[in-house]
Order: sequence, then C-alpha cells, then structure tokens
Amino acid sequence: MATKTANVTARIQPDIKESAEAILEKLGIPVSVFIDMTYRQVIANNGIPFALNLPKTIETRDELSDAQFNSMMEKGLLQAKANESKPAKEVFANLRKRI
Repeated sequence: MATKTANVTARIQPDIKESAEAILEKLGIPVSVFIDMTYRQVIANNGIPFALNLPKTIETRDELSDAQFNSMMEKGLLQAKANESKPAKEVFANLRKRI
C-alpha cells in the first residue's frame, strides 16, 4: 500500500525563500525533506525545536557616545577606502532581519 502524503503551503518573502533554498541545496537536502525533518522535530520536542528570542535592538545615534559613534564612522570610512562595501539592497535586507 502506498504511503499517503499531505501538502504544506506557505507564503514567504521571495528573498528569504531563495536564500534558504540555496543553503539547503548546498547541504543536499530537498525542501520537502527539510519540512518533514522540522515537523518531526516539533513532534519530538513537543514544541518549537529552537529558541525563540527577540533580537537585540539596533543602537541609534542617541544611544551611542561620541567616541562610539566616531569609532563606528572611522571603521566605515576605512572599509569604504578598502573597497569593502556592500550593495544597499543587501545592507537593508540584513537590517530588516535584525529588527
């Protein structure tokens, strides 16, 4: 007798999907197998199989001392001079993940 299957449908942001699937592909894990593994871990742990914590908030200029702010700006200037910059789209995507 064939094993019955059920479908799972979820709507997520395209960039999140692409990033996660690229990592899973490098690991050789199909998305369906990952979902199955995750569901099995929820059952085994009788809950979410990882900690759910609120991330630390991003410090604003008002929260930084002048020395901290100047240090941060100097670091950024040195990175720019060394051509260690990143595209704005990537930076804002990373910021959105942190807040």
